[in-house]
Amino acid sequence: MILNLHKPVGWTSFDVVKKVRSIIKEKKVGHGGTLDPFAEGVLIIGTGKDTKKLTSITNADKTYIAKICLGKITDTLDTEGQVIESKPVPKINATDIHKILNSFLGISCQIPPMFSAKKVNGQRLYKLARKNIEVKREPININIKSIDLLNYLNCSLSFSVTCSKGTYIRVLGKNIAERLGTIGYINSLVRVQVGSYSIDDSKTIEEFQASWKLSIA
Repeated sequence: MILNLHKPVGWTSFDVVKKVRSIIKEKKVGHGGTLDPFAEGVLIIGTGKDTKKLTSITNADKTYIAKICLGKITDTLDTEGQVIESKPVPKINATDIHKILNSFLGISCQIPPMFSAKKVNGQRLYKLARKNIEVKREPININIKSIDLLNYLNCSLSFSVTCSKGTYIRVLGKNIAERLGTIGYINSLVRVQVGSYSIDDSKTIEEFQASWKLSIA
């Protein structure tokens, strides 16, 4: 079974996996691409034999709607961390922002953030980061397929982006802010598409639980 679920803010991707396991009483449950706890949106879940399909789903392009808070930055690059620096935001207009966003199109390299689930030498980076240990991370190739400005108002910049597997939107947000001449962090992130799976078709965990109970009644 492949499920298109809407992960709520505050849940880890594994929290959703555990919840699905408890609902359907199936041990073999996995997900098709981690979504940060502060983020929400499409999380693809595979169960039983269908967990084999998750590899191709994980490798699929993903689309997000993100919001950058300009002028401040947190240690985690999102709302989970502490503000560690403030900086003035220069006067910028939509034309400036479009040019900056377009400069990210195509293939480039990105260094994974310390606050991430990526493993280096067998250790999760976020566990090291919590101990104030920073280690060298190898850059990874990413591909920004499309990126568009949605809104800019009061130092808050919203954009949509379609990108390849492994792209950290938090790092992208930081880099966009830097090219705009300031600093920034992602304070809202919604994954709206994973491959052919859309948020329009996502079920909340509560909706899935209710429909599952009906199906086995």
